[in-house]
Amino acid sequence: MLSALLVGCVDTPDQPAPESLSVGGVQVAEELVQVTSPHEVTGGTLLEGPTFSADGTLHVVDVMAPAGEPKVLRIDVEDKTVQPLYTDDVSAFTSAQVSPLDGRIYLTDFLGSRIVSITQDGEDTRTHFAGQVDGRPVLADDIAFDPEGNMFVTDTTGMDGPGWVTPGRVIRIGVDGAVSVLAEDLPSPNGIVFDENDVGLWVAQYNANRIDYYQLDASRTSVLSAFPAIHVDAGASRIDSTAVDAAGNVYQAFHMKPEIAVYSRTGALVETIRIPGEGLHTATNVAILPGTTRGFITVSGAAGGFDYTFEAAARGIRQSNGG
Repeated sequence: MLSALLVGCVDTPDQPAPESLSVGGVQVAEELVQVTSPHEVTGGTLLEGPTFSADGTLHVVDVMAPAGEPKVLRIDVEDKTVQPLYTDDVSAFTSAQVSPLDGRIYLTDFLGSRIVSITQDGEDTRTHFAGQVDGRPVLADDIAFDPEGNMFVTDTTGMDGPGWVTPGRVIRIGVDGAVSVLAEDLPSPNGIVFDENDVGLWVAQYNANRIDYYQLDASRTSVLSAFPAIHVDAGASRIDSTAVDAAGNVYQAFHMKPEIAVYSRTGALVETIRIPGEGLHTATNVAILPGTTRGFITVSGAAGGFDYTFEAAARGIRQSNGG
């Protein structure tokens, strides 16, 4: 059930005029830089969680990096150079996000049921959350922050099961440390991002290939209304992480499909961004450099892990920073 689910209409703020491209267009992304190669120990590489720091440095994580090899990397998108930033012996990071409260990079450790943070120099590791919520472990996948620094995390429990088994949740972790379940009984939620006005959440349901919209109350502690907003044609692939731009367009990434689908706030398919290249099968996440229309995609496959670039439909904002 969704917390505080109400039946009826709710007021929504006026929306800006779309700045999007012509409906239904196709854009071919361009390779920026190869970031990783497949790891012999784990049998592959999987880039995720692109997020920009204030100086324009792009940070990504490698989910499949083994102990001792870089698990967080930073990319200079101007020089097209890659540097290792952080590693440890136990984590499998699936996302990264910069907190508006303290500027630290927060990382979801998918297998460790925890969230850790590091400085933008890869130092001072801290555990922000660990353990269970309501008696169950959290398979923490993606993160969204509200302007005050409260954290919203997808618990994608059940991702290996059928879509009609719905143990997934959205967890809220307040700046005061309070932890609560914002929504539950979900088909493995993955991507999560606030809309352009920080009023509601877009939540990508991995095992349903749909994007839901949650209208939140003024305190962002409960859901006023929720509904399936966008049904995605994904075939045998599944939807992954999600981002938005200043015009409210929704950028949906895919697991096992090398492209990004861009939707208007009202659900129209604005554009498809395709990734060329042999041996690339997954485009997990998107970040748009705030204040610009320079978009970046984490792409992976047998050929390795790459960062691709594209022209976004509107400028990037804080919520354009991956998940």
